[in-house]
Amino acid sequence: MKPSSDWNKDLGIKFTMQDPCQIVRKSFGDPIAEDLRYALKAVVGEENFIDMQPNKSNNYCCGGGGGFLQSGMKEHRLTYGKIKDDQIQATGAPYVVAGCHNCHAQIHELSEHYGGHYKVIHFWTILALSLGVLGPNEREYLGDDLKEVDVFHPESAL
Repeated sequence: MKPSSDWNKDLGIKFTMQDPCQIVRKSFGDPIAEDLRYALKAVVGEENFIDMQPNKSNNYCCGGGGGFLQSGMKEHRLTYGKIKDDQIQATGAPYVVAGCHNCHAQIHELSEHYGGHYKVIHFWTILALSLGVLGPNEREYLGDDLKEVDVFHPESAL
């Protein structure tokens, strides 16, 4: 089974991607960021990917990493994250793919705090959806537009 973007051809749901600090800006740089984009475009469709500006090694930190998410300094973290929220909202994409849990949690909170109304998903979620193996119980945090796409029912595989 190969990942496919066929599920999104008619829907045309747009996605953007957060470049995780540790793997992109602090480690492997633009080559790994390009790999992440290649993989995401393969599962959502190249025409449905909207890159943030700036991006890759120059992308903005979300403000949740390095222990900041657990620091107890919520107002400072949300204030710092405003630039990320503005950047995400400028894409117009209703979904942000996050490569790490800290980014996921911070960006989700930014969306709620600043009223961005975008959803944050892990890459593995959209990959599993593209393969048709994302179970109904793994869709609770998705928007209504993705909750029923290629729902895999394990009992039907028996």
